[in-house]
Amino acid sequence: MPTMAAAPTRASTSIDSLRRLLGVRERVPSYTVARGPVDRSLPGHEIAPGLLLIESRLPFAAPAGPLPLDFARRSDVVNPRDLLFFDTETTGLAGGTGTRAFQIGAADWHHDPEHGDSLRIRQLLITTLAAERSMLEMFRSWLRPSTVLSSYNGRSYDAPLLKTRYRLARMGDPITPLDHVDLLHPTRRRYRGVWENCRLATIERELLRIIREDDLPGSQAPAAWLSYLRGGSSGLLRRVCAHNHQDVVTLARLMLRLVEAHARDQEDPATFT
Repeated sequence: MPTMAAAPTRASTSIDSLRRLLGVRERVPSYTVARGPVDRSLPGHEIAPGLLLIESRLPFAAPAGPLPLDFARRSDVVNPRDLLFFDTETTGLAGGTGTRAFQIGAADWHHDPEHGDSLRIRQLLITTLAAERSMLEMFRSWLRPSTVLSSYNGRSYDAPLLKTRYRLARMGDPITPLDHVDLLHPTRRRYRGVWENCRLATIERELLRIIREDDLPGSQAPAAWLSYLRGGSSGLLRRVCAHNHQDVVTLARLMLRLVEAHARDQEDPATFT
């Protein structure tokens, strides 16, 4: 007579049912796969502990004379060499005292014996939280009483954020005393409804014919920086730096285009480009 298999006991059945109910599984040994070294390289050079300076130049000569600001509904002019186009990359888009800039990019027209007349791009990048003060001190050293800031929505976002960071660091506010030409508002007045929106990337593509390749959206910049701080690869952060570089170059090109377009309007009101 065949031997019958022993029926499971009530206790073992109850334990198995409880495990299924709670989603508990037996532990399986995990094995860590060895990885190669993480790429932590970043452009630029360290000018203070945790603070990198990335500097480059473009063969883009300054305009020969003062730039009229009629396009911005102003009756004055600006010396192009007084302009400082700037943009920040931050830890969040909401602003407030908990948001900080981890990168400040700036472009200005500069002349020196080695490079001649060119557009100089300087970017400050902090790789530790403790380096923020050094970054703010360096950016302040780039400002003169005659500096005219120029940005794209910087009057509402970048400038107030930096003012807050200077105030929290008890360093004084070098931003408020300076003139500021925000290019967002004249761009909107001129091109609202012409294209789907007036985001800087859209204006680049449609007006300036600049196509970015492998661009990292600004919304991903905070995660890229935090990942690097936690020991991750620098790949995405390098793309943030490239994005910031292009932003400040675009600001210089956009201002000249707005000046030229307004001048054409005055000569021929039927022209709209």
